[in-house]
Amino acid sequence: MRVGRRKLDVVVPALFQKRHYTAARNMLKVYAHPLDGFVRYILGSGRYPDEIEINPPAGPSLVLTVYSYDDLLTVNEIFCRVDYPATRDDKVIVDFGSNIGISAAYFLASAPESFAYLYEPLPSNVDRLRRNLGGFAERYALRECAVGLSNDQVRFGWEPTGRYGGIGLETGNYVSVPCQDSNEILEEIIEKHGWIDILKIDIETLESEVTERIPTRLAGKIDRIYVEYTFDSNPLESTHTCRQYGNVAQFLNKRRRDRSGRA
Repeated sequence: MRVGRRKLDVVVPALFQKRHYTAARNMLKVYAHPLDGFVRYILGSGRYPDEIEINPPAGPSLVLTVYSYDDLLTVNEIFCRVDYPATRDDKVIVDFGSNIGISAAYFLASAPESFAYLYEPLPSNVDRLRRNLGGFAERYALRECAVGLSNDQVRFGWEPTGRYGGIGLETGNYVSVPCQDSNEILEEIIEKHGWIDILKIDIETLESEVTERIPTRLAGKIDRIYVEYTFDSNPLESTHTCRQYGNVAQFLNKRRRDRSGRA
């Protein structure tokens, strides 16, 4: 049995989770047309692609193009449920798995003086990302590559929505893409800026490995790390606290850094 496009065994447990009430409350102020947002989200109706007008935490409204119901879910998770909280003071953002730019749009709008380093390997997603970030063209750098455990060429499995692709996934559709070593990326950015305010990791299949291999000397210079993964224990215990917010692990640096990069 389903409610809209969602299975009943998913909907019922959600009724008892605070984060979904947070999302419902925020939908009233985030969507410029809340009724349309509710109907699309709850019932799975609406045509795609379509443009959705969003009121971000700071700055003017945004118009994001969503290409499927799955993209609408992403908008709701990031802007309404606030899976990856950002603040106006954030300056340096790293986004592993930028998809069509919805998370980057949230980060850049929430932190008006920030700059984002984005990583996305799927060509169709890259085109859509550039469109959604048209108003932020000078505030991000995009590398069209996957992020993993080494510098290599990898087989990337993809599916039509572009939301669930990943290295090694058996999807029936594949593309060969360059892959960059995650720690080398972090080292390069920290060497340039001294710290990272937000690191988001949503790369389907390698989230735990990429998180667990961050060396302490780098992890200590990252304020918040958001990972689309459920951890049994905290892999960054020496530097960060960890709480599970649904399927997102939210790591917070134990020594909150001031904006000069000094502990």
